[in-house]
Amino acid sequence: MIDAPQVTPFQARQTAVIRLRIPRADIQRVMGPASQEVMATLAAQGIQPTGPLFSLHHRVDPEFFDFEVGAPVASPVSPAGRVVRSQIPASTVARTIYHGGYEGLGAAWGELADWIQSQGLTPGAGLWECYAAGPESGPDPSTWRTELNRPLVGGV
Repeated sequence: MIDAPQVTPFQARQTAVIRLRIPRADIQRVMGPASQEVMATLAAQGIQPTGPLFSLHHRVDPEFFDFEVGAPVASPVSPAGRVVRSQIPASTVARTIYHGGYEGLGAAWGELADWIQSQGLTPGAGLWECYAAGPESGPDPSTWRTELNRPLVGGV
């Protein structure tokens, strides 16, 4: 289930990330360790994330995920291992909150895409998810929250 989508401006955000290109089937095996690596690098450098972990998908492909997993930061991370500096660019986005387990994210993105189309808006390239509350917040997936963001062409 998603909340009512909104169109909202998004300010550019500096991030610390690991970029990955993996088969879709590998997401559950790869995502957790990459997130832990980003957080360990930030901790080692004394940098606090300024928001929740996210994944920024550069290309939506039926066979592969080409994405960054990371965290927003106020000060630049020094590249270490696979962790590098990046940013989520400023844009106008269609945004909603999905409530539920990660297996429902595909359907939630479909709902957001349908809403974008119903509003006569045009989706831009890429998209990102912010993991506001997940398994670390409790075992009941109905309490998990994932923010979905889809840039729009030309703003509004």
